[in-house]
Amino acid sequence: MPRDRVVTAERQEEDRTESHSGGPALRPVQMDEYIGQAELVERLSIALEAVRQRKDSMEHVLLHGPPGLGKTTLAHVIATEMGSRLYTTSGPALSKAGDLIGTLTKMDEGDILFIDEIHRLPAAVEEYIYPAMEDFKVDFTVDSGMHAKVITVGLKPFTLIGATTRAGLLTQPLRSRFGISHHLDYYDEGELLQILSRAADRLAMQDVPPDALGAIASRSRGTPRVALRLLRRVRDFAQVRAHGKVTPVVVKEALLLEGVDGEGLDELDRKYLRTIFETYGGGPVGLEAIAATMGDDASTLEDVVEPYLLQKGFLARTRQGRCLTVRAGEHLGVRVSGDLFE
Repeated sequence: MPRDRVVTAERQEEDRTESHSGGPALRPVQMDEYIGQAELVERLSIALEAVRQRKDSMEHVLLHGPPGLGKTTLAHVIATEMGSRLYTTSGPALSKAGDLIGTLTKMDEGDILFIDEIHRLPAAVEEYIYPAMEDFKVDFTVDSGMHAKVITVGLKPFTLIGATTRAGLLTQPLRSRFGISHHLDYYDEGELLQILSRAADRLAMQDVPPDALGAIASRSRGTPRVALRLLRRVRDFAQVRAHGKVTPVVVKEALLLEGVDGEGLDELDRKYLRTIFETYGGGPVGLEAIAATMGDDASTLEDVVEPYLLQKGFLARTRQGRCLTVRAGEHLGVRVSGDLFE
């Protein structure tokens, strides 16, 4: 499985804000700059205004949905709107209770703790989260046996923002402690076009026509992180091969060089589809069989490759297994029987 797929929604090193290297930051800073997720933005804007008026801490927030849709960005925006410090960590990084307690005890009132991949919190650490979220205190045991004693440490009121791509793996006790819980949806092309237009301005890309940006948006898998990554690749290609001028033709050439076709599929996506067609006659076929033929991990294919193919209508999951759709056949230039689902 390639680790550097340009269309993957997983965070890569190049996705860090360019301000780290002296360039412009592409992430929105304030809530009114945030594009998309209109319902969530409205809910958060109301909550933020209410707590500002009360001079209180915000409720704990759980953001769940596919990677690359802006969960981390929203945490930074909320911190900026609250005028608070943001402490960032992840579930796997909090391997023991001391890691969590150390962070919580140094936070000031109103500060925000952002835990990415919160579904991967160890059970022993999660137990300390409950009283911290509800009562702003943590109890921990000193020594053991007959000398053991419990020490209660008070915490300053804070806000926990949890992010996860696997909301179903969260325990119910943890999930119930979030006052605001929201699923982030994929972006439509119009929203991606807005994001790309603003980013192009910040990257000083001159006179990029809307149809060129639209060509990038249509290949971005409904994901802002992918859109911005593709924009940077197009910028570099245009600078070297097209005197800095970005047109739909330049976009097509730049992204074909990256292996991304007009539907946003890369070579791994096409290999998956071709495997089902060439080896299994278009399906139905089980995921394990596809993975064995491709030499890839089945769970990785299910998590990384299939979601977009399902979203685009190229793949169908049936009780008998995976099947290609007629639309997938058209994209591959082959004939897929319409009775595969019968």
